[in-house]
Amino acid sequence: MDRYLVESPHTVEDCDRAVKEIHAAGYLHHFEWGCNAGVHSAWAIVEAESLEHARQIAPWMVRDQAPGGKPRQI
Repeated sequence: MDRYLVESPHTVEDCDRAVKEIHAAGYLHHFEWGCNAGVHSAWAIVEAESLEHARQIAPWMVRDQAPGGKPRQI
């Protein structure tokens, strides 16, 4: 399996819903959240078979648009 960085961008209005959906799926603590800084997005690094599989942790409302890719350390 490869590691993928998944971003979950959302609007201010959808912030609570995004948190609740990610929590319900059991991935709340996999994500780092930017909402308190005014950046309504969350990021997670997960191991998955493909980027499509990795995106499954994003809320359904943003899943198809969730940016992601293989991270690299410098």
